Amino acid sequence: MEYVVVGNDHSILIPDLARFRSGVGRLKGLRCIHTHLHGEPLSQEDLIDLALLKLDLMVCLNITNNGVPADVYYAHILPKNNSGQPWIIEHIPDIGRLNLNFLEFIRDLEAQLAKTGTRIGMEKKESAVLVSVNKSSRQEAEESLEELKELSITSNLLVVDSIIQRKAQSNSRFLLGKGKLSELVVRSLQAGADLLIFDGELTPAQVRVLTDFTEMKMIDRTQLILDIFAQRAITREGKIQVELAQLRYVLPRLITKNTAMSRLTGGIGGRGPGETKLEINRRRVRDRITLLNKELVEIRCQRKERRKKRKNRGMPVISIVGYTNAGKSTLLNTFTRSHVKVENRLFVTLDTASRYLRLEKGDAIMTDTVGFIKDLPEDLYKAFAATLEELHEADLLLHVADMSNSRLEDQIESVKIILDSLDLTEIPTILVLNKIDKLNKSQIDNFATRLGGIPISATHPSTLPKLRKAIEGSIF
Repeated sequence: MEYVVVGNDHSILIPDLARFRSGVGRLKGLRCIHTHLHGEPLSQEDLIDLALLKLDLMVCLNITNNGVPADVYYAHILPKNNSGQPWIIEHIPDIGRLNLNFLEFIRDLEAQLAKTGTRIGMEKKESAVLVSVNKSSRQEAEESLEELKELSITSNLLVVDSIIQRKAQSNSRFLLGKGKLSELVVRSLQAGADLLIFDGELTPAQVRVLTDFTEMKMIDRTQLILDIFAQRAITREGKIQVELAQLRYVLPRLITKNTAMSRLTGGIGGRGPGETKLEINRRRVRDRITLLNKELVEIRCQRKERRKKRKNRGMPVISIVGYTNAGKSTLLNTFTRSHVKVENRLFVTLDTASRYLRLEKGDAIMTDTVGFIKDLPEDLYKAFAATLEELHEADLLLHVADMSNSRLEDQIESVKIILDSLDLTEIPTILVLNKIDKLNKSQIDNFATRLGGIPISATHPSTLPKLRKAIEGSIF
């Protein structure tokens, strides 16, 4: 079956092409052939349409004043190449000289696109392109994207490309310009990407508009963090908190016939409350949120009773806080000879773990908490309120920071901001500079002097005596 769309000499309305085929390395199976009446070549708008619509070809046929076909221009998307060119434009001076088997040509082009997007041995992983649109410096944008990449890897994604656009003022509707948007689509096609991840939080309107233009599945930083939490939650309490955060996030995005959200059914962004959460209406979501809040109130009461019992025993509480993957759980294990799960990934620990700590002057309880991160989603603050309440009962906070991380000082500041927002700045705090085994002595001394922390390696008990003495001096 052939489809023909007719326009006028000024414009043409292209219908929704979502129902046409698509996939890794595949084009739409559609060609746009149109005429130009004034001898002009393919316009920038033509090329943007070629990219955004993933057309096989964009063809422009010039017509003389007598209505006779003259020269012809055609463009197609290029597979990934060293030049970085997204497409190529060919010019045939006389249409009579056009000799090309288009069907065979497109098959070969798709084969090359599929080849450049092939991930041998990684077929089960979704592949993603990271997108940053912000006003900050390029270095700050790159550091933020690096953290987004770590989050993506934690969520078992394969990052195949990243794009940064610095704008003094972002386009509130499209977020980024149409030219950059077309580049994004082409690079995603070239890399065989299934998913776009934006470094920031997208509004529901932006998700709809961007999805309409790119016809790609997309999530933002908040959704990615929520997805990680959904994978990592083990206890009933943890699962309730994650589901509550996800439902709060998705509630304003539950809009009838929202194709953007329907693309998220299953896989990244679709875990937690279940595959059917996108089909339920707002009223049922609100009812579910009310129910989960009641369960969290019960959990809060149970926690309060446990805290009261601990207080009656007169045992001081030491809470470990810090940026995610700074080594908090490792420190807990080394100090208390425990076996809390540790991994070199972000957000391994979601559920609070408490262990007895034997010190020379007496016993204490050491508690490991969920890791913090820059711009922690507000919904997670609210959902984990019951867990974070534990910190208010602490007699001492150990702020663990990864000394080997290039963003050390930014991470320390991010944790301080979060502690301040939780009204925890009045609790005595010791800054623990972890992972000294990855630095030389001059670097260690420099950081310890400048930041005023105690340098340690959580994996080496021999480095802990100074910290142990500091803890005893603070709580006894």
